[in-house]
Amino acid sequence: MSHPERQKANGSGSEPSQSAFSSHPWADLPSQLQSALASANEAASTDGQLKAFTTSNAIDAPATFAIKAAGSDNAILVTVTNGNADIRTGGVSEGVLFALSALPEQWQEFFRETPVAPYQSYWGMFGMNIKQAGIAVLGDQTAFARWTHVWRRVLELLHDALVGPTPTDDEPEVDEDHIVGRYIYVTSPLWGRCKIFYEQSGEGEQDIVFLHTAGSDSRQYHGVLNDERMRRKCRMVAFDLPAHGRSFPYEKYLPGNHTNTEDAYIGCIAAVVKKLALNKPIICGASMAGQVCLAVAARAQEVGAGGTIPLQGSDYLNMDRQWHDRSPYVNQALFNPEWIYGMMSPTAPLKNRQLIWHLYSAQAYGIFHGDLDFYFGGWDGRARMSGIDTKTCPVYMLTGEYDWSNTPAMSQATCDKIPGGKHQAMKGLGHFPATENPKVFVGYVLEAIEHIQKTRVGEGLA
Repeated sequence: MSHPERQKANGSGSEPSQSAFSSHPWADLPSQLQSALASANEAASTDGQLKAFTTSNAIDAPATFAIKAAGSDNAILVTVTNGNADIRTGGVSEGVLFALSALPEQWQEFFRETPVAPYQSYWGMFGMNIKQAGIAVLGDQTAFARWTHVWRRVLELLHDALVGPTPTDDEPEVDEDHIVGRYIYVTSPLWGRCKIFYEQSGEGEQDIVFLHTAGSDSRQYHGVLNDERMRRKCRMVAFDLPAHGRSFPYEKYLPGNHTNTEDAYIGCIAAVVKKLALNKPIICGASMAGQVCLAVAARAQEVGAGGTIPLQGSDYLNMDRQWHDRSPYVNQALFNPEWIYGMMSPTAPLKNRQLIWHLYSAQAYGIFHGDLDFYFGGWDGRARMSGIDTKTCPVYMLTGEYDWSNTPAMSQATCDKIPGGKHQAMKGLGHFPATENPKVFVGYVLEAIEHIQKTRVGEGLA
């Protein structure tokens, strides 16, 4: 590895020396994984996902990366060629493009059958709001981003070869869909006029609007919109923001130049509520949409909202920005879904996690990065939470325990500032709870809806 690009460490300027933890059994990663290497290599030779990720005539020369414990030169080496990934032990050398390094105790947590947060992924270990000393990506940072889909899958194969696959929940098969979609025209500040796509389901009395996460679309909510309990309780609406998913580019859109602000976002939500003549709808959304749900609560009269359910939300989030999601050197259709894939619960049904991967691979260039202009510090409600009137617009926050970008502790700290606000951590769910495990998520949402209906002034107080 060349010295100028030798490392990027989280929390410290250099990789910890090995002497501090040389007695730890995981200080030499190859020795801990030696028994699993043959099985991991056999799996790598037949794994359909790894084959899909590595089969390309564009891979015209071998590329090698390393996985190791901090301070040690002994590593798991992975050499990628067209259609193959060879896994072996060796030393970190100048031929290695980059190395994934972590403390011995961090690797030990990752290689448990069911890891706890944030050890379900290397991205979670690397951290953003959770700053863990000892995590370092050594070497070429662009190569690290380019090969994220391959090193993620290799780590999964190593994990499963050593301790077996993490047990996952079942996802029931369905044969009937109850969702109807249409287009409407709305006008929003900053973005201007746009033809947007929305979906509806349910015949209950409570109107509720679901908002998708940054850089995605409302297909995230199909499991919720088809849930029989929700269909009985609510009239549900989910829409794709302008230039997202199935909505059209907005009036002032330039490819690669998308950005998001509170006024643009609130204006778009209010326009949809008005256009569809919704009656005191509850606004529910995750991540970036969780933040805007707090803004909706602060501006409830303007939006016409009768309650909010912020998912993965907080009043301020100042995370380290990176530009791999808007780079001429990195494929965003690979990098973006990989970066967020590890925010989910490892126990969620695989096909649901793969849906999130697919949705994040399908968005236009720059959309995800522009949405994060709002999520990463663009939204600052710290001085406004105490002014939310939860008698007219109750707030019930929900946060998945596996989310390392907006943790339950962060959401609770925000909730503590809201008079009458409530918060609950969701067990076994992560950053995309509505998609990861809809049947579990709906149980939490129904409880939140009941609270909102019972506490909203003039309703349910008899």
